[in-house]
Amino acid sequence: MSSRLVFLIIATVIAWILAFNTGRDLAYNVAYLLTAIMGFSYAWAWNSLRAIGLRRITRTRRSQVGQFAEEQFEVINRGRLPKLWLEIKDESTLPWHDASRVVSNLGHNQTQRWLVKTLCTQRGRFRLGPLTLHSGDPIGIFDVEQHIESTSNIVVYPLMVELTSFEPSISELSGGEARHRRTYQMTTNVAGVRDYAPGDSFNRIHWPSTARARRLMAKEFELDPTADVWLYLDLCRTSEHGLPWSPEPPEPFFFSPHARRQLRYELPPTTTEYAVTVTASLARYFVLRNRAVGLSSSARLREYIQADRGERQLTKILEALAVMQATGTLPFAHLIANDGMRLNRNDTVLAISADPSPDWAMALHHLQRRGVNSVAVVIDGTTFGGTESYDGVFARLEAAGIPAYTVRRNDDLAAALSKQAYPNERPEWVNNAR
Repeated sequence: MSSRLVFLIIATVIAWILAFNTGRDLAYNVAYLLTAIMGFSYAWAWNSLRAIGLRRITRTRRSQVGQFAEEQFEVINRGRLPKLWLEIKDESTLPWHDASRVVSNLGHNQTQRWLVKTLCTQRGRFRLGPLTLHSGDPIGIFDVEQHIESTSNIVVYPLMVELTSFEPSISELSGGEARHRRTYQMTTNVAGVRDYAPGDSFNRIHWPSTARARRLMAKEFELDPTADVWLYLDLCRTSEHGLPWSPEPPEPFFFSPHARRQLRYELPPTTTEYAVTVTASLARYFVLRNRAVGLSSSARLREYIQADRGERQLTKILEALAVMQATGTLPFAHLIANDGMRLNRNDTVLAISADPSPDWAMALHHLQRRGVNSVAVVIDGTTFGGTESYDGVFARLEAAGIPAYTVRRNDDLAAALSKQAYPNERPEWVNNAR
């Protein structure tokens, strides 16, 4: 209860007491006036949230770090009386999503709309809503609120950088065994025909079989006999290193197209964020080159995505990476050893880790001896506040002949992953270790 309302109630009670005791017209007039003000204010506040229509339109439920999430709001007054002011408070968890507004002077059957564009700066799954409507009377005596519990979610994919090259190159990835496994992607291997299903493109229709069967028949395809690319991501909590970070809201000039082209996003200073960004970039690199890409990691839950091709596969990987956190208990060496048993010869494993223990490098060495190609991406934890040396990891990788990329804090990831990797060109840390 507001102080104004308490004061008005006390004044009204005193006015009626004086009116009954003195019988004067002035006392009665004051009592009538105060009572009328209270009644009018209450009726206005009660009506202020009635006959209000509110629509919230989300353009898309998927976005990406560096892109905009857009929402359109629409408020309409279906009542006969105007609404002097209406406050709409949004309780979304999307960072810097300022959708709250104050709508004023909303007449009969009038509509006000506004568009909210939020630059996504953090990956994850965020809640949109709920909303709280707040209004009151013109004098400010009574306040009314209405809570709208309806919510939805938006998923923000991790940042992906453009890679010009990565070792091993596409031409160096040798073929594997024929697997006779059906795929929704169109390949050069036609496995047979089946009945046409709604959603099949017209170029999948096999017209000779359609003419013979007198009904639409579609072609089925098999995967090409080429080696799969597997992304192994270390999400063990003991491997994570990070520095304190206080995110700042994006500057207003970031919303101009010219400024966005010049913007270089600063990742949170944790090894997990860098590892997730590297994984997403590598997945995009190989998917765009028509390679079958799979993902394996162990956080709070086990995440395993079977290798496949196409934009749909990239979306599945990004969906998983958007919510991953370093909460696992399984050491990365155990993950490589356990999952490596199901890999075929000539498959390629890209291991991304910030673990300074050489055990996972030894596990990659065992896979290499079985004919599974291995590439390591080492997130240098010493640049994120870690104190343990990575000399043991690099020595194991060098001994096994496994190419290794090193990513440090504030590195240009596109340049760090596109240059030729060790052991073909030995970086400075190898010379120092020797």
